[in-house]
Amino acid sequence: MSTVIEQAVEARLIASAPRMPSIPATLRYDARDPYAVRMSFPAPATLEGVDVCWTFARDLLAAGVDQWAGEGDVRVRPYGYDRTVLEFHAPEGTAIVHVRTGELRRFLHRAAVLVPAGHEHLHLDMDGDLAELLRDAC
Repeated sequence: MSTVIEQAVEARLIASAPRMPSIPATLRYDARDPYAVRMSFPAPATLEGVDVCWTFARDLLAAGVDQWAGEGDVRVRPYGYDRTVLEFHAPEGTAIVHVRTGELRRFLHRAAVLVPAGHEHLHLDMDGDLAELLRDAC
């Protein structure tokens, strides 16, 4: 069984233009990093013209589809009946995107089937991670 889930989603960039086109994005969850979710945007969808990937807590995304969540670089909140807003804050500026809540819930469900919430610690390789951290310490 695969330990990685990837799901394409349609994101709508919120900007000063009246109606921005949808941009492709990919949500990724890897059981080997069970607390994290990654959301990536391809180069044509970014101001810098390079691929951009944000990593944030799965719990943040799960909480944000129902209520305001986040105080740092990534913030998530419901918007209307069927949308969720994700805000990405960086020194260069802020990107705000809308994603259909159903797509996010489907992704979160698939991740929960792979690693149930509250069982993330069972999927960590603490010995391997510690050995990697200490590998160059001597």
